[in-house]
Amino acid sequence: MNNSPTQKVKDIGEQGLLKIIQSFCPADIIGDDAAILTTTPEKSLIVTTDMLIDGVHFSDATTSPEDAGWRATAANLSDLAAMCASPLGITVGLGLPGDLNVNWVEKLYQGITQCLQKYNTPIVGGDIVQSPITTLSITAFGEANPNLIIRRSTAQIGDAIVVTGIHGASRAGLELLLNPEIGKNLKTQEKASLITAHQRPQPRLDVISILSEILLPTTPTLHHPISGMDSSDGLADAVLQICHASQVGAILEQSKIPTPSAFKHWLTPERSLNYALYGGEDFELVLCLPPKIASVLVEKLGTGAAIIGKITPGSEVIVKDENEKIPNQVLTLSQGFQHFS
Repeated sequence: MNNSPTQKVKDIGEQGLLKIIQSFCPADIIGDDAAILTTTPEKSLIVTTDMLIDGVHFSDATTSPEDAGWRATAANLSDLAAMCASPLGITVGLGLPGDLNVNWVEKLYQGITQCLQKYNTPIVGGDIVQSPITTLSITAFGEANPNLIIRRSTAQIGDAIVVTGIHGASRAGLELLLNPEIGKNLKTQEKASLITAHQRPQPRLDVISILSEILLPTTPTLHHPISGMDSSDGLADAVLQICHASQVGAILEQSKIPTPSAFKHWLTPERSLNYALYGGEDFELVLCLPPKIASVLVEKLGTGAAIIGKITPGSEVIVKDENEKIPNQVLTLSQGFQHFS
């Protein structure tokens, strides 16, 4: 380690801290949305952990305890979906102030359970400790076909880039919760839809069966592995992380990025694109795969899914506007949310 003993976490940021922590882990296990542990030749165990802190990831102003439980659970299930893994169970770790209402905890677990019920997934354990700040940490366990596991590091030049749904909705919902007056020109149904996207995101576990249907009957062992991750930290972050891990570049077409229909008469094109690229917490999947397979996948997924670009040589990730109304952008991780920045 070459870090100064007086260097602070904020000095190196989230990505710098991750590099240090990853040096203590097996290189072939870490680096994706979840860890892969081989249990039998037919199946792999997938494990992921996500933590939410009061005042950072949720607050009473925008998130009920039920919604906090749902969102924390959805974040973990989304990481499993990003690895093409079906959920088996979760554990819940809680750090709680002693003067917190018991009713808040009960409602938190109601939200967790409501999200899990759809996927027939149980809570199988956890831990509770006293903490000055309410902290929620969930570990999710899933099972995957080794031939279908999605990795960030396998994108290939010429791959099409697919998103499984619209982007920017969660950020818009958060803005409406924080500043209700900005939505005065929106219809009631539009506002409700955007707020629900933020409070009750849907992990894309449905994509697993569709990918299995498309790929496994004819190719039990894939010669062209799928690359991808989820877009919980933003669409731009997902594409950049994939390209960095795969040592490739990408071109995204601004007009192809699906956003909520309400954006067209509510936000400027620039703001709409910003929400889509950097808003985060949309919990869709970003996948890189051969163009023909990508087209079939988009057709089967239906409304919201789209091919938004392609993988290219080099390392730059560029967003282009074919109508030339918005200048081309070269994306960087520093433009999106990073802890400690």
